[in-house]
Amino acid sequence: MIGKKKKCIGLIFGGYSNEHDVSISSAKTVFQAFNSKLNKQRFKVKAFYINKYGDWLDSDISEQILIGEIENNTTTQGIINQEKINFLDGIEFQNVDIWFPLLHGLNGEDGSIHGLLKFTRKPLVGCGIIGSALGMDKILMKTIFSNLKLPQVNYLVFQNEDLNDQEVKKKLTIKIIKKLNFPVFVKPSNSGSSLGISKVINESEISQALEKAWGIDPRIVVEEGLEVREIECGIIGNSQLLTSEIGEVKYESDWYDYDSKYNLNNKITIPAEIDSKITKQIKEIAIQSCRTLNIFGFARVDFFLEKSSNKIFLNEINTIPGFTKNSMFPMLWKASGLNIEQLVAKLVDISLDL
Repeated sequence: MIGKKKKCIGLIFGGYSNEHDVSISSAKTVFQAFNSKLNKQRFKVKAFYINKYGDWLDSDISEQILIGEIENNTTTQGIINQEKINFLDGIEFQNVDIWFPLLHGLNGEDGSIHGLLKFTRKPLVGCGIIGSALGMDKILMKTIFSNLKLPQVNYLVFQNEDLNDQEVKKKLTIKIIKKLNFPVFVKPSNSGSSLGISKVINESEISQALEKAWGIDPRIVVEEGLEVREIECGIIGNSQLLTSEIGEVKYESDWYDYDSKYNLNNKITIPAEIDSKITKQIKEIAIQSCRTLNIFGFARVDFFLEKSSNKIFLNEINTIPGFTKNSMFPMLWKASGLNIEQLVAKLVDISLDL
């Protein structure tokens, strides 16, 4: 490595999203991994924090947030005045060699940041605009999976209905009762970390659940709930996709909601205690589903395994999975032979086709 120029990683985190705080936690982990003794020989990191209002802060303040010297800066002090100048003016990003966006949820994971970064003509860690957008949108993702006959739980889609109209809510409620068995899960089409999702066990709870999801996205998915195990698989690669060990999450709450996803008491089992044939099927479906949506770089593919039948159901794909201390994605790859320091370096190499 002597004499070789270090690659500058542009780490983008925070964002105008309901997963803002999760993004900061992920970025802290990745920042520490790039600053390990081995990785510091190859990389240097330039941080770019986007606050909850969508303002980009300079790299000095951004790094201070990552190392904990200052709290997450969500005030107007020290930010760029967007009324006077372009939001990227004053942000020194010209010396960035590779982008590493860690913006979970809307305005990041949905392909927005990928479209912006494309104009810099620099490689980025993760997939492109199309894969990100499709992976974030549950309705489009499920529609494509259905056309390919990939196994999914029964579901309904409601798009742009006016839930302020009581007759509309009544019509949707009747359709849910007629088409699906309780319990059902009501979800906004575009959201992450289970935000905006409700578990509904009877007719009286449907209206409130629809309103909750509608508050995040006017496009809603309603899924039939089954007695399942939560199974997850990591993916990395470009032309060739590699799968991690299969993991299972066991949680104490009634279902895998936001709080349980970041609960220290969850039991993680890697590799999951499942039949080898099922493991093989899960890995094959994980690769097929990512290829179908043009998802590459890295992702986490989530499955349901029905307890009574051992049937596999494809749930969703997360194109920017969490990198927090409690996140499954880095745990899956650690169990597969890549610790967090090796993993972030590998993801950069993949983005460079090395």
